[in-house]
Amino acid sequence: MIALLAKWFGRKRAQADQPAQREFYGILCGAVGICLNLLLFAGKLLAGSLSGSIAITSDAFNNLSDAGSSLITLLGFRMAAQKPDIHHPFGHGRIEYLSGLMVSVLILLMGFELLKSAVGKILRPEAVVFSPLTFAILGASVLVKLYMVFYNRKYAKKLDSDAMRATAADSLSDCVATFVVMVAMLTGRLTGLQIDGWCGLLVALFILYSGFDSAKTTIAPLLGEPPSKEFVHEIESCVCAHPEIIGIHDLIVHDYGPGRRMISLHAEVPADSDFETIHDAVDNIEQELREKLSCHAVIHMDPIHEDDPETNRLRREIAGKLDRLGPGVTMHDFRCVVGPTHKNLIFDVVVPYDNPKSDAEIRACVDRIVAEVSPDSRAVIEIDRPFVAS
Repeated sequence: MIALLAKWFGRKRAQADQPAQREFYGILCGAVGICLNLLLFAGKLLAGSLSGSIAITSDAFNNLSDAGSSLITLLGFRMAAQKPDIHHPFGHGRIEYLSGLMVSVLILLMGFELLKSAVGKILRPEAVVFSPLTFAILGASVLVKLYMVFYNRKYAKKLDSDAMRATAADSLSDCVATFVVMVAMLTGRLTGLQIDGWCGLLVALFILYSGFDSAKTTIAPLLGEPPSKEFVHEIESCVCAHPEIIGIHDLIVHDYGPGRRMISLHAEVPADSDFETIHDAVDNIEQELREKLSCHAVIHMDPIHEDDPETNRLRREIAGKLDRLGPGVTMHDFRCVVGPTHKNLIFDVVVPYDNPKSDAEIRACVDRIVAEVSPDSRAVIEIDRPFVAS
């Protein structure tokens, strides 16, 4: 259905550049979601009224909240596609995250209301009327929701959209919830046991769980979660593929919304290289990152002395002993400054957040390592924390 509607209403936009394609499919999928969820709400509300089932009625209002969620998602995609302006130079992409957070709040509010209704039904149980029409409506709703799972997963992969992945997961949970309701009806029909209230309680708890999980997912990028390991590897592979670059460190990824990233990093280059040649290479790398990974890059050049055997030995031996500080500890920007009475070994030590040692303990341990490797040297270090997941 989505592909057919795309051909009818937006062939040119569907084949346009990635931001325009994202907006088009986001709005189209949201509109289809609204229509389907409203149809499901009407059908389940009718089925709940005919059967007197609080579980079916709860499921109906869950679909109504899904329609509201689709509307907010649609508006979120539309507003996120606005171009940067003087007040928002990095664009409006984070609106997509905010819309997801609003959806999560709506889901939680609906879950609490349905929980209250289910508890009342448990305390005052009523017989549920079974009818083939009601059962057929619920069965049809399961099929519709499975279709929504399919197309949201498809376009989530196509657009790399967490919002659509969340919608697909929500649709799948609706399938489970509706199936539970059908089991309650069938159980009451065959055994006479009235478990409708308990099934309504399960549906409400399931909705609350989905709301909390969705809120956690949308809040994470707003607070500043680290980039994925795959994205970091792509950046490292792209930059280090150039022969002028020895390595990179201090990589920072700023996320201003889906498909809107800005990165900064330090590129290690030979200290004896021609400045203009290296600068030209860095310009080419920034352009390549923009074209391949759709991110704006700012690269700082760090000169590395590779022609001094003693400096290379000190760097290698100290790096080999850093595992005493704990797993994942690394160093970079190593320099050796020789004075009349001693040498200063200047470098940065990167310590993971879960390392239990204090900064004072880390400095003391580094001092001991440097004393072992080079007794006439002193450590001058800066302690950093990683901005990307190791």
